[in-house]
Amino acid sequence: MVARLERVLVPPTMPISEAVDVLDKGGAGVLLVVDEDRRLLGVLTDGDHRRGILRHVPSHDPCISIATKDPVVAPCNISAEEALEMMDRRKNFIVNQLSLLDDEGRVAGLLLRSDLVHADEKGVHAMVMAGGFGMRLRPMTADTPKPMLAVGDKPVMAHMLDHLKQAGIKRVNVTTHYRPEKITEYFGDGRDFGVDINYVSEERPLGTAGALSLVKEQKEPMLVINGDILTRVDFGALIAFHREHKADMTVAVRKYDVPVPFGVIECEGAYVSKISEKPTLNFFVNAGIYLLEPTVHQYIPDGERFDMTELIEKLVAAGRPVASFPVHEYWLDIGQHSDFEQAQQDFAKA
Repeated sequence: MVARLERVLVPPTMPISEAVDVLDKGGAGVLLVVDEDRRLLGVLTDGDHRRGILRHVPSHDPCISIATKDPVVAPCNISAEEALEMMDRRKNFIVNQLSLLDDEGRVAGLLLRSDLVHADEKGVHAMVMAGGFGMRLRPMTADTPKPMLAVGDKPVMAHMLDHLKQAGIKRVNVTTHYRPEKITEYFGDGRDFGVDINYVSEERPLGTAGALSLVKEQKEPMLVINGDILTRVDFGALIAFHREHKADMTVAVRKYDVPVPFGVIECEGAYVSKISEKPTLNFFVNAGIYLLEPTVHQYIPDGERFDMTELIEKLVAAGRPVASFPVHEYWLDIGQHSDFEQAQQDFAKA
């Protein structure tokens, strides 16, 4: 525990970009931001970092600017039962790390939920949407479903199943429509790939959300992923973010910058109020990864074509909480020839 603690102590002035690197390498899921006397100033988690991205906080800003200033703390002599109780009930969401302080208020230890309880699975199952025609990738998809196109040494969908398995998500539904036998013959029941696959056949295309109506009696959250995506997104972080924000649905988003090659003029009436020379506009775009609570299924019509954009609009209109989870990890949609070629280059380097 001492070695782990030393890996996660950072000064408040450390730039966010450096702190995130330390966070990734630390393996504890948290950084403790301390002063020179090891007094706790705040904690920095993956969720804090992603909320900073949503607020467009520059990566060169000090890490204390995005840290949580009122973390859950406990004395060093706390029992395991008391520690778990604090993690479960002190905040309005489950806490996975507990900072331990000595009698003088200095950081003396770090306790993780994984130190106290063991859980192999995330309590989430997945659905990979693999029924599309892949028209933009013709002629490669003339006889092959897009998720079965090889990137590196295996199909796109095999990369996704590997990533799900590594994240502890082993129950996977796969929607099929175009050339389904190519998928079912290769993956079978999923046993050889370390997962349990259930196939959901779309007799006709039902859109990016309509096929979810074919999976009945959901009792756990469902991670829905477009079948043409290659990504190393941290699914565990996505699940934790979703739960922390008590969302009915969480949408993974990617930052997308649009450079404007001209000076942009802002006016108030007939008068110029501001000019910005060749600005870059920042947007967040849909990354094709979603986490849905079972209650969301009541908003999906049975047997009708229905897209995720419509589902999001429906939930927002109903006042249901929809969170956005920014993806800063590797992500690529192979929907076009140029993207597919880029994927081959990326995986050749890996």
